[in-house]
Amino acid sequence: MSHLTDIEIAHSIQPLPIQVIADKLGIQPTELSPYGHDKAKVLVNQIADLDERQNGKLILVTAISPTPAGEGKTTVSVGLADGLRQIGKNAMVALREPSLGPVFGMKGGAAGGGYSQVIPMEDINLHFTGDFHAISATNNLVAAALDNHIHHGNELDIDARSITWKRVVDMNDRQLRNIVSGLGKKSDGFPHEDGFDITVASEIMSILCLAENMTDLKSKLGRIIVAYNNSGEPVTVEDLQISGALAILMKDAINPNLVQTLEGTPAFIHGGPFANIAHGCNSIIATKTAMKLADYTVTEAGFGADLGAEKFMDIKCRLGEIEPDAVVVVATIRALKMHGGVKREDLSKENVIALEKGVANLRRHVQNVTEQFGKPVVVAINKFATDTEAEFAVVQKVCHELGVEVALSDGWANGGKGTMELAEKVVAVAEKESKLQYVYQLEDTIEEKLQAIVQKIYGGRQVKLTPQARRQARQLTTLGFDKLPICMAKTQYSFTDNPKLLGAPTDFEVTVRHLKVYAGAGFIVALTGDIMTMPGLPKVPAANHMDITEEGTIIGLS
Repeated sequence: MSHLTDIEIAHSIQPLPIQVIADKLGIQPTELSPYGHDKAKVLVNQIADLDERQNGKLILVTAISPTPAGEGKTTVSVGLADGLRQIGKNAMVALREPSLGPVFGMKGGAAGGGYSQVIPMEDINLHFTGDFHAISATNNLVAAALDNHIHHGNELDIDARSITWKRVVDMNDRQLRNIVSGLGKKSDGFPHEDGFDITVASEIMSILCLAENMTDLKSKLGRIIVAYNNSGEPVTVEDLQISGALAILMKDAINPNLVQTLEGTPAFIHGGPFANIAHGCNSIIATKTAMKLADYTVTEAGFGADLGAEKFMDIKCRLGEIEPDAVVVVATIRALKMHGGVKREDLSKENVIALEKGVANLRRHVQNVTEQFGKPVVVAINKFATDTEAEFAVVQKVCHELGVEVALSDGWANGGKGTMELAEKVVAVAEKESKLQYVYQLEDTIEEKLQAIVQKIYGGRQVKLTPQARRQARQLTTLGFDKLPICMAKTQYSFTDNPKLLGAPTDFEVTVRHLKVYAGAGFIVALTGDIMTMPGLPKVPAANHMDITEEGTIIGLS
C-alpha cells in the first residue's frame, strides 16, 4: 500500500495528451477546445450524430450519511470507472467540479484519492477551466443590473424590500452572509440589506447543471425571479432585459470539461451544486453526452442517498428524462461504526457491536433506493486497512438480508484492479429490468411533497412548516409554482434536520423554515434546520496546510 499523499500520487503519473483521451470516445479534434495539454472543453453541439447514438448504461454512485470518518464516494466512482475498463467495458466517469470554498475550508480537495483520482487534480480543485468564475460573474451581473435599474428610476416598480437575489463568491466567507450595500453618496446606489451566497448555491449553478443546451440555458436564465414589485408580482431576469448578456458569459461554461483518471479513463467534470443546499449533481449535458459516448457512465450525487440520490431521481432524472440502470451505495466500516456510537479516535479498533447498530443507516439508504426508487443496488465497502473479517461479515449479512450485492472496493490502494469485483457485480445488476419511481408526483401540493420526502426517505414522522414557510407556500401556490419539484436544503450528517442524530432515527419532525422558488432552474428550495447558503471556514482551514514551491509544485492539497 502506498504511503504517498494523494497529490504525490497524482504527480507520479504522466497524463496522456487530452486528444488521446478524446480518441477513446471518438471525439474529433474539431469537437474539442483544449485548455493546455491535459484538459479540454468538449463542444457538444459540434458532434453531429450525437442524438442518433444509443444510450449506454448509467450507474449512480451514492452513499450512507457522511461522517468525519470519510466514505470516499468520489474515490469509489473513479475506481469503478477504471474497474469497468479493467474488465473490458467502454466506460467513463461524470463528476461534479469542486468548489474553492470546501477545498480551502474543510475538505482540501475533491478529485478522488489514492490510485483512484482524476487528474490534473490541482487544476480540477482550483480554477480548472473557469466555469465557477463564469457563474460568479453571471450571477453578479444580475445583481448589478437589478440595483442599477432601481437607481435609475425603477420603472418596474420593484419593492426594494423584496429583493431575493444575492451576490456570490466561491469562498467560505461568513462575514459576507449579511451586509448592507449602497452606502455613501446618492450616486453610489441605494442602501439596502444584502448578502452573499457561495457560488455553488447560486441558482445559475443549478441552471447550468439542468440545462439541455444554450437555448434552454437562455430560457431558464430569463425565468429567474430576482425580486417582487409593489403589487407582489415576480420580477425576472427577462424583465431586466439581460438574458442574452448572461448567456454570453456562460458560452464556454456550458460545455463539459474532459479530463482523465490516473489510468487514462475519460472523465467529464462539469458543474457542482452542493447537495445540502442545492441538487448536488453534475450537469445533464455532461451526463447525457457521456451516455452517448460510452457503454457505461459512472456518475455520483452529493452526500448521502437521502440528499444527493433523492434529488438526482426526483429533480435531475425527472427534468432530464433519464434514469440509472443501477445504484452503488458506498459505505465504510469506520463510518458505520461512528453511526453506531464509536468516537473517531477509536474507529481503528474492531467493534462488531457498534457496527451492528450503525448498519441501520446503511439499511435505510439501501431500502430507499430499492423500495422507494425501484432501482437495483450494489453496496460498495470502501476498504480501510483496519477493517476486519468479522466486521465485513456483519455488512455482508445485512446486504444478504436486503437482497443486494456487496463488494469490497480497494481502488484507493490498487486503482481499477482493486474494483474489478465491484465492476463485475455492477454490470450484472445493471442488466436487471427496473423502472424509476418518484417519491412524489408534481401534482401534489408543496406540503404533500415535503411530507413524502420526510416520511418515505428520511423515516420521519412528519414535516412542520414555520408560519413564514406556510405563508411562502401559499404565495408560491398562488403564483403557480406549486407543481415544481422540491430541493431540500438539509444537513448531510443525519436523516433529520439535526446533524447530531446519527444512525437511523425514527419518530422525528423536520422543520422547514423558508421556501424559495428557483423559477429558472425549475424547483422549490426548502431550507431546514441551521443550513446556510454561505458556509464559514473552520478554526483550522485546509488552506493553513497548503503551499507552493519555487518550481510551482503545489503541496498540501489532498
